[in-house]
Amino acid sequence: MTLSLPATRVRRWQLPLLASNEVRLFLTSGTLLFVELLLIRWIPANVTYIGFFSNFLLMASFLGIGVGILLGRSGRRLPFSPFALLLFAVVVLVYQAKLNVQIQSQDELFFGLAENRSADVNFLVLPLVVVLVAALMATLALPLGPLFRSMPPLKAYAIDIGGSMAGIAGFTALSAGGTNPVLWFAVVAVLLALLALANGVTIWSAVSGAAMIGILFGSIVNAGFGDLWSPYYRITHYIPADGLNRINVNGIPHQAIWPVADTRKEEFYEQVFRWFPGRTFENVLVVGAGSGSDTAIQLAHGAGHVDAVEIDPQIQRLGKELHPDHPYTDPRVTPINNDGRAFLRNTDKQYDLVVFALPDSLTLVSTTANIRLESFLFTEQAFASVRDHLSPNGVFILYNYYREPWLVAKLSGMLQETFGTPPLVRIWNNVKAAMADGPAVAALNGGPPPGDAVDPLPQVGAPDPRPATDDWPFLYLRQPFIAPYYLVTLAFLLLGAVLAVAGAARLTQTPLRRFSPHFFVMGVAFLLLETRSLVSFSLLFGTTWIVNALAFFAILASVLLAIFVNARFPIRRPTVLYAGLFVSLAIAFLLPPESLLIEPAWLRYALAAALAFAPVFFANLVFSYSFRDTKTADMAFASNLLGAMVGGALEYLALLTGYRALLIVVAVLYALAYVFATRWRRLADVELAREDSRLEAPATPEPAL
Repeated sequence: MTLSLPATRVRRWQLPLLASNEVRLFLTSGTLLFVELLLIRWIPANVTYIGFFSNFLLMASFLGIGVGILLGRSGRRLPFSPFALLLFAVVVLVYQAKLNVQIQSQDELFFGLAENRSADVNFLVLPLVVVLVAALMATLALPLGPLFRSMPPLKAYAIDIGGSMAGIAGFTALSAGGTNPVLWFAVVAVLLALLALANGVTIWSAVSGAAMIGILFGSIVNAGFGDLWSPYYRITHYIPADGLNRINVNGIPHQAIWPVADTRKEEFYEQVFRWFPGRTFENVLVVGAGSGSDTAIQLAHGAGHVDAVEIDPQIQRLGKELHPDHPYTDPRVTPINNDGRAFLRNTDKQYDLVVFALPDSLTLVSTTANIRLESFLFTEQAFASVRDHLSPNGVFILYNYYREPWLVAKLSGMLQETFGTPPLVRIWNNVKAAMADGPAVAALNGGPPPGDAVDPLPQVGAPDPRPATDDWPFLYLRQPFIAPYYLVTLAFLLLGAVLAVAGAARLTQTPLRRFSPHFFVMGVAFLLLETRSLVSFSLLFGTTWIVNALAFFAILASVLLAIFVNARFPIRRPTVLYAGLFVSLAIAFLLPPESLLIEPAWLRYALAAALAFAPVFFANLVFSYSFRDTKTADMAFASNLLGAMVGGALEYLALLTGYRALLIVVAVLYALAYVFATRWRRLADVELAREDSRLEAPATPEPAL
C-alpha cells in the first residue's frame, strides 16, 4: 500500500491496484447500479405499495446521481463517505417503521390493497422514500464529476457503461440464484471496501465500516425465517389457524394451497364444471398455476393432460413440495416456468379448456414502465391468442376477486369483442366472478348452459370501461387517466429536484451556463425511448425477469457500440445521425410490436431486435457524438441524468395515450435536441461548436443556479 496526503491533510491509505481513475470510475459506476437495483428490489418488498411505484425510485436515483455529480464539482474530499450511515438509517426506517401507503381510487385498482393488514401511514411515505433514495445515490456519486473530467469524455462514458453493465449483471445473477438481502448488503459492503481502498482509507472509514456491520446485522435479524426470494417477490409461506398452507408475497396474502377435497375453497375454482356438468376436458392449459390448486382440480375432474404455466419458479417449487394432492408430480401434468402470453405464442397445441387462474402479479415488470407481469395477458390481442388455441368445442374461463363491477364489465366486453359471443358470468358477493367464453359457449346460441345459472352483467354506468390492448395494457384502469396522487407526487419530485439542483449549484459555485439544455432534452427522450423498447420486448418475448434483464443489458451494449463507432469513425456533422434516428423512429411507429408476432421465433427475434434497438442505437450515436466534444463531461452527464428523471415522469403519459404515441414525443424531443446543438445554442451548448476543445477553459464567474 502507499500513503498519500491530499489537500485535506487527512491521511489516506490507497491500494495502488485500485487507485487509477479508470478503475475508480468503473467501481463507482458498478456500485451505483448495483445499489440502485438493490433499493428498487428491496424497498418494495418491505414497503408494500412502493412496489406499484418503483419507477419513482428510479427517478430518485437519477436525481441523486445528478446532484452528486454537481456536489462533486467543489473538489473537496470528505474524510469518509456518508453513504453507509444513510443506508443504515434507511434500513432501520424500512424494517422498523413498517411503512405502508393507503390508496383509495374508484377508477384504478391495486390488487393487494384490500388484503394487506399492515399499519397505514399516509401517502407522504412515498416522497419520504424518494428523498432518502436520492440522498443515498448522491453521496455515492460524489466522485463521478472529477473522474469524468480526468479523462477524455468518450473514454469516461465507456468505462461508466462498462461498470453499469457489471453492476446489473452482478445483481441479476444474485436474483437468479434466489439469494436474499443479507447477501446483497454483504456485496455492497465489499464494493464499499474496494471503493475505500481506491479512494483512500482514513481513520474515519471505521465509521462506515461500523454502519455496514449494523446494516448486515439488521438484515440478518429481519430476514424472515424461511422467506424465499424469487426474481419477483419476497415469498413467505405460513400455516395459520385454519390449517391451510398459505403464501404471502411482499407482505400481501397471495394464495392458499387448497386440497381438492376442501369445501372451503372459492366457488369459482369449479364453476366451469357447474356450467358444463359431466364434461371432461382432455387437454387443459392453466395460466397462473401458482402452487397447484387449479391444476389439482382439473386432474380431479378427469383432465387427460394439463400444461401448468407459472411465471415464478419459487412459487411453483413450493407447490411441488407442499400441495397435499401433489399435482406437479402427476404424470399427466407438465409444469412450465414461463410467462403465459409467451407460452401461448410459442406453442401450436390446441386445448379443450384454457384457465386464467387468478394471475394477478402484485408487481411491476420494469422500473421504467407501468407494466405488471400479467398486463399482456389481459388484452384483446391476448384473448385472441387464447381463441386461436381452443379446440372446436373449447372453453376459456377466467376468475378472480375483481372487486369492482366495472372491471367485470370491462373483461366481459373484451371477451365478447374477441369471441363474438356474450360470455357466461357468475358473480359472488359483488367482488368475486368467473367468466367463460369460446366455441362451447357460442354453441349455446345465446341460451343458458346445461348446468348452473348465469348472472346478468353489472350495470356500471358512464363512462364505459376502455378495453385493454397491447398498446394500452392497463386492465386496472377504467379509462385513460392519471390519478391525482401520481400528479401530486410527480410535482413534489420535480419541485424537489429543482431545489436540490439549485442548492447543489450554489454550494459548488456552479454557474447556470454550465447546464446543458441539449443533454437534458436527450435524457428526457432516451428514458422514454428505453421505456418503449422494454415494453416492446416484454410483449414479444414475455414479461419474465430474464427478458427484461437481457433487454436492458442489450440497451447498454448498444451504448458501448455507439461509443466505439464515434471513437473509431469520427463523424463531422450530426445531421446524418439524426436522420437515421428519425427514420428508425418512423419505422417503429408504423410497425408496432404486435405486427411482428410472427413465426418462426428466430425471425421474430431478429425483426423485433432491429425494430426496438435501431432507434436506441441511433439515439446513442447522437449522444456519444455530442458527448465526445463536450468541454464539461461531468455537467453534460449530470444534465442528461436530470433529463432522464423528467423522462420518468413523462412516461406516465402512456396511461393516457398508450406506448406507441410515446414515439411521437421522443421524436419531438430529439428534434429539440438537434436545434439546441446546431441552431439555437444556449448555456453550455454554445461550446458544442468547438469540436477541437477537450479541456475546460477558465470562465468569468456567473450567478449560480
